Amino acid sequence: MINMALYKREMKGSIKLLIVFSAIITMYVTIIINMYDPQMMKTLDSFAEVMPEVMASVGMKANAANLLGFMVSYLYGFILLIFPMLFCILRGNALIAKYVDKGSMVSLVAAPVKRRTIATTQINVLVSGILLLIFYTTIVELICAISGFAGELDIKELFILNGGLLCLHLFIGGICFLSSCIFSDTKYSVAFGAGIPAFMYVLQMLANVGGNAEKAKYFTFFTLFRADGIIAGESGAIVGVFVLLAGAVILYALGIMIFERKDLHI
Repeated sequence: MINMALYKREMKGSIKLLIVFSAIITMYVTIIINMYDPQMMKTLDSFAEVMPEVMASVGMKANAANLLGFMVSYLYGFILLIFPMLFCILRGNALIAKYVDKGSMVSLVAAPVKRRTIATTQINVLVSGILLLIFYTTIVELICAISGFAGELDIKELFILNGGLLCLHLFIGGICFLSSCIFSDTKYSVAFGAGIPAFMYVLQMLANVGGNAEKAKYFTFFTLFRADGIIAGESGAIVGVFVLLAGAVILYALGIMIFERKDLHI
């Protein structure tokens, strides 16, 4: 059950962020996919050989076998992780904690609307934004790949891969939403909502480098999103995606429970 008036108002608040991040993603996706030619791939591979640790830290690997493998190497290790994550952080904080911090939550809870309905509506706003961003990303990828390299992209595998990407960002959104519900002060909400995903990504970067740092993969949820494994159909990678999805559901449910019992000091 959601409040449509609140949902529409909050979705309007998402539009600017969605436009900004969609524009950034469009630029990077277009540039990267158009680099899929023998000469440019040779140049990128030479970078990987000269700076192997730097390239590996952001998931970039040399010698991609096909177009989707090339996209995984140069888009799914950094670009399509960081920018949707930033959207989750910025939007998640504004849905609950910002209202409480400014004292404007009074007008929401004073209306004949249950707290559960308010929380559920805000979750739908965040999830809708994430869905739109991943859906838009998929469309841009398809247009660029089909227009420039017709017949070289496995569309089914792309859909499966982006389904996994969606689950990852729903999980990150869950962390941000839960933080927004726990803390009444936006500085703490942002500190935890942004700090946890950012710290987890730093651990993933360390794990990508390899060596002794590879053990860091056991302490970050980004390890559950294995793009190479997903397109290869590995059972472990598919299980990781479902773990992320289940974790997202739990985080949103916890957020609702905490908000329902929260002392708003009103």
